[in-house]
Amino acid sequence: MSDKKGSTATKDRIEVQEPSLYKVLLHNDDYTSMEFVISILENVFRKDTAEASRIMMNVHEEGVGVAGIFIRDICETKVAIVHDLAQQNEYPLRCSIEKV
Repeated sequence: MSDKKGSTATKDRIEVQEPSLYKVLLHNDDYTSMEFVISILENVFRKDTAEASRIMMNVHEEGVGVAGIFIRDICETKVAIVHDLAQQNEYPLRCSIEKV
């Protein structure tokens, strides 16, 4: 409490900013199998089979597809996991991130 009459104690408001969101994009190539892409979408991005198949077809037909939207750190981790799994399975599958 303050000894002065009429003075009040105030708290400074701290403005919390939400982190920016990014898209993880899968890119089409001529060598990675559709089954492998579906497996990546199911296991890394936690998509159900129907959604994974829809995204895979979008990648196949449009050349690129959105695997998910996350904060930057999660995107970077998922991209690294995808690239590691693709390399282990001898596929050239590439993915990238793009700010939403």
